[in-house]
Amino acid sequence: MSKPKGFEKPIGFRDYLPHAVSKLRKIENDVLNCMNQWGYRQIMTPTLEYYDTVGVASSTSDQKLYKLLNNRGQALVLRSEMTAPVARVVSSLLKDEPLPLRLSYHANVFRAIEEEAGREAEFYQTGVELVGDDSPEADAEVVALAIASLQAAGVETFKIAMGHVGFLNGLFQEVAPGLPEVQEELKNHLLDRDYVAFRDALDRLNLTEEQKEEMDGLLRLRGGKEICGQALELSRHPLARASIEHLCKVWEVLEAYEVSQHVLIDLTMVGDFTYYTGMTFEGYAAELGFPVCSGGRYDNLLQQFGRSVPSTGFSLKTNRILDGVRGAEERQELPTLVQYDALRRREGLEESTRLRAEGHVVVTRLVSEPGDLTTVEAEADAGTDGGKRYGEIYTFVSFVRERS
Repeated sequence: MSKPKGFEKPIGFRDYLPHAVSKLRKIENDVLNCMNQWGYRQIMTPTLEYYDTVGVASSTSDQKLYKLLNNRGQALVLRSEMTAPVARVVSSLLKDEPLPLRLSYHANVFRAIEEEAGREAEFYQTGVELVGDDSPEADAEVVALAIASLQAAGVETFKIAMGHVGFLNGLFQEVAPGLPEVQEELKNHLLDRDYVAFRDALDRLNLTEEQKEEMDGLLRLRGGKEICGQALELSRHPLARASIEHLCKVWEVLEAYEVSQHVLIDLTMVGDFTYYTGMTFEGYAAELGFPVCSGGRYDNLLQQFGRSVPSTGFSLKTNRILDGVRGAEERQELPTLVQYDALRRREGLEESTRLRAEGHVVVTRLVSEPGDLTTVEAEADAGTDGGKRYGEIYTFVSFVRERS
């Protein structure tokens, strides 16, 4: 194996240059401010967690975890998502806090990838967890907040696809009773959006013609509120029917929020996190072919940390928004240049302090002779060649006094 060159970095990791950092921080701050307005308090957790606690509880497959040993020989992991660390904190440091708890976060997370996959091993998530409320009102709140957060991030055109894990569990228990492996296979095909394999798996079951038609109808269950009624006709299983009734109530709350135009019901959707137990959703931006947010209900996760509390939440993929959504573009203020010589240094620095106090970005420069001065005319010429460096120039020198 060849030794990496001095400028190389591990595959899957990236450098963020100043303009990208500025955009990323704006997305982060705007979204966190939005979440704060909804009553969500920000939390921070360690980058490293114990494998036997957060690592095991995480939905991320073991092969995708970055593992290492500390100096005591204990297995650690780089956090692969934020829900499990938040669940750990809620079950320990916040166990005496009154419920429901509303928490937000922004963090980098890590997942090991195949080198040829072209995916990022480190990426950023901004999200919330609503802990201690199992009502349709709580599920609708996180969906409505996801919509508000996408808008705050500058995503102009998007759609939220919403489903329910319980509906598919009940439906598959009805068509493949006592066959958990087959039920899991059917869900995996839906997760992969491989409908050909899904139909092939159904063909291997001894289904009646009516059941085959119902399963084929499942693939068409996408749309608005009318999908709830169609789904109730598709299954008589108690879990499936209770799940649809819950989803109908969530939709009613979203209508009251006046955001249902951004949402469609997709009952073929399976959350890719194994701890999802109820409503799940994904958000897609018009400019991108993959999700920019995802979330759902995970009522069993906190039990792994010794506390049985229902929870729901979501996260935005903020680096995907940064890279692929035009609405995240931001106009940068050009810095003001304050230049001065040694004799008038105090005046120049006082002016710099005043301008910064007014909120301007200011850079300073010591000059020693007229040929070192940056002029307005030179900046105008620079603009024709692809970009000025400074918005304004203030000059404090003993051989000429210019303020432009």
